[in-house]
Amino acid sequence: MTDPNATPEPATPIIKARRTRISWIWLVPIVAALIGLSLLIRGWMSIGPVVTISFQAAEGIEVGQTKVRYKDVVVGLVSNIRVAEDRSGVLVKVQLNREGSRYFTQEEAKYWVVRPRLDISGVSGLGTLLSGPYISVDAPKTLSDAPAVYDFVGLEKPPEIATDRPGRRYHLTTADLGSLEVGSPVYFRRIPVGRVIDYALSSDGRMVDVQIFIDAPNDKYVTTDARFWNVSGVDVSLSASGFSIRTGSLASVIAGGVAFAPASLMDDKQAPANASFVLSANESDAMADPDGVPFRVDMLFHQSVRGLKVGAPVDFRGMVLGQVYDIDLQFDDKTRKFYTLVKVHLYPMRFGGAYERMVERNPDYTPGSYPGQLLLAPMIRHGLRAQMQASNLLTGQQFISLDFFPKAEPVDVDPDQHPIQLPTILGNFDRLQEQISSIVTKLDAIPFEGIGNDLQASLKEMKAMLATIDKKIAPQLNATLKAAQVSLDRAGALLALDSPLNSSVENTLRELNNAANSLRMLSDSLQANPSALLRGQPADVLPD
Repeated sequence: MTDPNATPEPATPIIKARRTRISWIWLVPIVAALIGLSLLIRGWMSIGPVVTISFQAAEGIEVGQTKVRYKDVVVGLVSNIRVAEDRSGVLVKVQLNREGSRYFTQEEAKYWVVRPRLDISGVSGLGTLLSGPYISVDAPKTLSDAPAVYDFVGLEKPPEIATDRPGRRYHLTTADLGSLEVGSPVYFRRIPVGRVIDYALSSDGRMVDVQIFIDAPNDKYVTTDARFWNVSGVDVSLSASGFSIRTGSLASVIAGGVAFAPASLMDDKQAPANASFVLSANESDAMADPDGVPFRVDMLFHQSVRGLKVGAPVDFRGMVLGQVYDIDLQFDDKTRKFYTLVKVHLYPMRFGGAYERMVERNPDYTPGSYPGQLLLAPMIRHGLRAQMQASNLLTGQQFISLDFFPKAEPVDVDPDQHPIQLPTILGNFDRLQEQISSIVTKLDAIPFEGIGNDLQASLKEMKAMLATIDKKIAPQLNATLKAAQVSLDRAGALLALDSPLNSSVENTLRELNNAANSLRMLSDSLQANPSALLRGQPADVLPD
């Protein structure tokens, strides 16, 4: 045992060894810091420019949630929304990703909001019913040297054709849009090969410029001589061959459509992009021979033009040479009378050989210039006149007919007059009206009232005479008729078959017949023996 009273020995000091290495626990924050720094650098490097897009309204767009997509790939995010200073719309700021941002900041880039839409081309944007609206962008395929643009005007409707879609654009010119709409199909041999992408009025407001897009490889069928026509609705025609109805597809009937075909199978040269063509009203007009540039001709009518409408044909012996495009009422200060100015368009190439000879005889004439004096002046000197005629007696529609009238009064043509004025004469219907008016005037000159009074006086005298005849002459005439009846009865009894007179006449006629027979026998005897008058009747000779 240890003695409790013993003195304890001093303790040996313990010296701890110094640790010089770092603890592994510090690796966790260091790695986290490095990862955060790399993410920060990566995020900073991926941040692209900020663009501002103006929309009419910010319906469905939310900050930090609405994304910007290019071909369904996220390329940006909405970072701010505010109302424009002029209160005309909203300004949406979009933070783009750095990758590919150069394409989305070009002037040709287009932005629009994708929502569920229903139009004639179908239903689109149904996926946004669950994910919500997003902003889509369409960028050009190549980069340009132009400076970057950071302010854009957003489209209210998505563009019909993407920039990178293969195909070609073409321009069509027409006088009436009809039932065409953006998205209306374009057909080639009844197969849809494109669509209408835009339309607008021309600079002068007289025509409509329609833009179409033909998808590749079908754009090669649009040749330089291609003809385009409208296939909207239903085409109903009634002719000598019968009743016919022509329609396109159901989509063209509802939403309109355009069809095209080459004018000649020999021409296979493809039309360049953005080429211009004329859009005709129907296929027959489109495939007809070219008419040339129409030129204006004025006509003055001093009679009523009721039934003459804009678009009425100008006819020459059954051939349509043009149509009426304007009708105005004018006043002549010299004669102090009103007249009607009818403006028509005539197509020079529809005159056939006359137009060709005119071009040959005038080498200075250039196609497209005004041919009024050169083409029509010789015809006017030979009696060419215009007159209105009825095209439909039931509806009263009128058209303008051109023809030669050699007996018409001569007219001097002003060589410097532009447009040329074509003389007019009264039409058959107007002449009939004048004749009827002349007859009515002559009838008005007849004194029907005096004739009626004289006729009434004559009827009174005739009535008095008839009364006298009834009272005085009628009884005497009745007695005379009775006496005549008695005489007729006696004459009838006298001429009866069993009357004595008839028997006496019969006996007398019989005796006369016998006497005639005796005379005939005597004559025969004298003829046979003429000497019997001198010698007498010879004696009978007995036979031997």
